[in-house]
Amino acid sequence: MAGNVGRSGATVTSRALALLGAFDDVHRRLTLSELAERAGLPLPTAHRLVRELLGWGALDRQASGRYVIGRRMWDLGLLAPMPTGLRVIAAPFLQDLYGATFATVHLAVRDGDRALYLDRLAGHASVPVVSDIGSRLPLHATGVGKVLLAHAPAALQTEVLGNLVRVTPYTIIQPGRLREQLRRVHRDGFAQTSEEMSLGACSVAVPVRGRGGEVVAALGLVVPSLRRERARLIAALKVAAQGVGRSIAGGDSAQ
Repeated sequence: MAGNVGRSGATVTSRALALLGAFDDVHRRLTLSELAERAGLPLPTAHRLVRELLGWGALDRQASGRYVIGRRMWDLGLLAPMPTGLRVIAAPFLQDLYGATFATVHLAVRDGDRALYLDRLAGHASVPVVSDIGSRLPLHATGVGKVLLAHAPAALQTEVLGNLVRVTPYTIIQPGRLREQLRRVHRDGFAQTSEEMSLGACSVAVPVRGRGGEVVAALGLVVPSLRRERARLIAALKVAAQGVGRSIAGGDSAQ
């Protein structure tokens, strides 16, 4: 946790980054005291830096007094070349996929040991999920995450399998079982989950391949059950993923 990291001798920049790094998917709204504790900073130092971050737009202060990440950070994030370009390329295929399935549609890339959600489409009838655009969720507990983990470097796989955390009662935290699932992702070309990230939600996902066949992203669907519709959903996912891959190969996703 960020709060366990000592900040003695840290620069002003590193202290400010520690404050921003105190936020995550679980801690989206923090008091000043919580910010200071999670960043490992004295309260007066945190207070001074938070004022500067507020003035610049990196943080916002809600009526409750809690702090949240500011809109300017989102604006900066949209300038990151690869994810933004990939999101633009994939957008029409995600729209078609949603129109064909009416399921929650996810586009994600690997960001370290997390799945970073670049886009999400959902309707009023879609299954409630915890993901949102910009969310970073565990690789081992999500459909898109398992696809990305299956195609990650061996060292990262070992690291993730050594630190499996239970999210729901159904999350697979046995390294042997998960490693077998990753082998099946390579064999079958898709991954699936059953209530591992959210109760009442199942997911299925496939890889998106770029130039040279490398896996650059994962495309997934979230539904209440996979018992009857799995084959149809996988077929729709593969068509969409192939379309995204062809568009990447025919252009430059970093533009």
